[in-house]
Amino acid sequence: MRVTNGMISSSVMFNINQSYSRLDKLFEQAQTQKKISRPSDDPVIAMKGMFYRTNVIEVEQFKRNFSEARNWVETTDSAIGEASKVMERIRELTVQASNETYDEGQLQAVAEEIGQLKEHIKSIANARVGDKYIFNGTDTQTAPVATNGNINFTGGNVNFELAKGIFVPVNMNGSNVFEANGESVFSMLADLETELRSGNTQAVGGFLDKIDASAGKMLSARAELGARTNRLDFMEERIDNQEIIAKRIMSDNEDIDFEKVIMEFKAQEAVHNAAMAVGARIIQPTLMDFLR
Repeated sequence: MRVTNGMISSSVMFNINQSYSRLDKLFEQAQTQKKISRPSDDPVIAMKGMFYRTNVIEVEQFKRNFSEARNWVETTDSAIGEASKVMERIRELTVQASNETYDEGQLQAVAEEIGQLKEHIKSIANARVGDKYIFNGTDTQTAPVATNGNINFTGGNVNFELAKGIFVPVNMNGSNVFEANGESVFSMLADLETELRSGNTQAVGGFLDKIDASAGKMLSARAELGARTNRLDFMEERIDNQEIIAKRIMSDNEDIDFEKVIMEFKAQEAVHNAAMAVGARIIQPTLMDFLR
């Protein structure tokens, strides 16, 4: 087969274009820090990348769930802690009023303060995270203590998915905090206020056991929240480790070895320059060069 100048020129240009293509690919990898920029570059890496990226996104969502869960738990714990302090003050006032040394005016003053503290506990029962009531179970849009004074705690847990298929309750049902022995703390305090206003100091002393029972219920709720907080700590530590591993695996699949790419680029550049020099010498001579 006769090899013509045109065939030689076409072959040289084809190989030089291929060299340009390899240089362009290495340049693109160095610029983007990624092995591929489109699925067609390497379908296997692309498919694995989709799976690994989905895994990372899932773990990051769990981390956001932890932030929201801690907001619920910490807000609930703070609210119950405040209610417990109010109960301590109510017990102190009740002890003082039950020793039969207070006159009618003093009993009225104690009744007034206990009435105000009762209203404060009602406001605590209506505590919210954002626009959601934390003590009304799954009915987070309805206040458990209505403006007309009606009290109705809805049951159910508000669960957050904090790991794959693992749901953790982040709320406390109001009945487990503000009710003891089948009686709400609000009705008990209303009865106590009534006895104080009537001056019945003998009956006032009988409320101490009820106050202690209500305070004990709040203490138990805080202990349960403490246990949940410990669980959140352990679970979040595991999710943090999973995030590190997932991102490392995704990086190993997608990211380039920068030093290796630069070395390959330098080598390809040298090959390209040599090919350009040789190609120039091959296709340079023409008929005019032999007619001089």
